[in-house]
Amino acid sequence: MRQAPLPSRKTALGLALVLLAGAACGRIDPEGPDPSRTDARPALQQDQPASQAELRRARAERNREANAAARQVSANPSQASQSQRDFYAAAERRLVAQGRLRRDRVPLDAPIDAETLTRNFIAIALRDEYSQTSDGLVAQSAAAPLRRWREPVRMQLEFGASFDMAARPAWRAEVAEFAARLSDTTRHPVRLTAERGNFTILVLNEDERRAAGPRLAQLVPGIPAQDIRILTDLPPAISCSVFAYSRGGASDYAHAVAVIRAELPPLLRTSCIHEELAQGMGLAADSPAARPSIFNDDEEFALLTRHDELLLRILYDPRLTPGMTEAEAAPLVRQIAAELLGEAA
Repeated sequence: MRQAPLPSRKTALGLALVLLAGAACGRIDPEGPDPSRTDARPALQQDQPASQAELRRARAERNREANAAARQVSANPSQASQSQRDFYAAAERRLVAQGRLRRDRVPLDAPIDAETLTRNFIAIALRDEYSQTSDGLVAQSAAAPLRRWREPVRMQLEFGASFDMAARPAWRAEVAEFAARLSDTTRHPVRLTAERGNFTILVLNEDERRAAGPRLAQLVPGIPAQDIRILTDLPPAISCSVFAYSRGGASDYAHAVAVIRAELPPLLRTSCIHEELAQGMGLAADSPAARPSIFNDDEEFALLTRHDELLLRILYDPRLTPGMTEAEAAPLVRQIAAELLGEAA
């Protein structure tokens, strides 16, 4: 969870909530459009049905209205949203033409060894790229404790009202499949759920994201106003972002929220799903030296690589515990990396 202009660790305000990691992933280099803000849409008020039959009729009517509204907005996007759609489509074509957004899981031109894996783990899991100062967030590397989930991760997808109903099942299938992959890799429970999630993935268009402040406050009680501003004011160069929080002074996650732009074309969309969900597991930083990896701002790789899977396996190894410092974790990380790669420790 992390990327260029955002920090990965700071103390949050209110309700003893701590932001353990924040990231804006999928950074796109060229300048994009500067869409104007739009007002949030008011929530529809529904009467409480008095019977099961009325409940079913009311649900069907709400679904019809939602489908009609989504079709209308999808067919007639705002100028801001259409500008974003055009921008990201062009960015994906350009990146692919440059040989970036690669999809090979085990690239032959980027071999790894235990020392490389150890060094990259420390840079990605035990460092923060950005720090909170009186002047705001600055690019200032600092040591950070090991962070991960103790409780099962329940990922929940939430779409903006304008998002095409027909496209939602494909998103759910993709996120469910990747959640299962994360669970297999980390050996920690991760799954997609329809309700009561603790890791919410918001799929919003430009106008919906800018109006999402109240929803973010509901999802993460006590979320700092600054974090809401970061997520609602993402510049066009940032295609997706994720923040994870703990309670009190703990180093294990209690909540996470990711924002993915609805305007993304297929490959950038999948890249965001891979990076945000993986970084939301606790790999909170990016490193320019990490290769082959999605945890690198150069966009060379679009999808989770074997190198990245090994980082996740190390992160959730029972020999490591949340809160460990680099000095405490490094010898164990080196040993685990050697075991995973079949090398002598």
